[in-house]
Amino acid sequence: MATAQGVFDFLNAYIKKNPQSKNSDWYVGIAADPKDRLFVGHSVDQANGIWAYEKADSNAIARQVEKAYHDAGYSGGPGGGDDKTIWVYAYVITSSTAE
Repeated sequence: MATAQGVFDFLNAYIKKNPQSKNSDWYVGIAADPKDRLFVGHSVDQANGIWAYEKADSNAIARQVEKAYHDAGYSGGPGGGDDKTIWVYAYVITSSTAE
């Protein structure tokens, strides 16, 4: 699990590995089960897609991180879920993904 800064550091490092993408090309969200949300809910290609997720210390931290990314121009909507929604995930939007 990670603090807000820890989640930011992890995701920012991953995003920097894919500099061809602008902020709005990335979708950032929160989930209780990030694998299900990414690969089933958003149809991200697990083998070939560009995606990452990190566990936050709490739901409040996950929501804080998600909002900060959205405020910075990343795609996504306000978080749903419940107090078990502690994973922050990100993926590059493609023609085969579902937002």
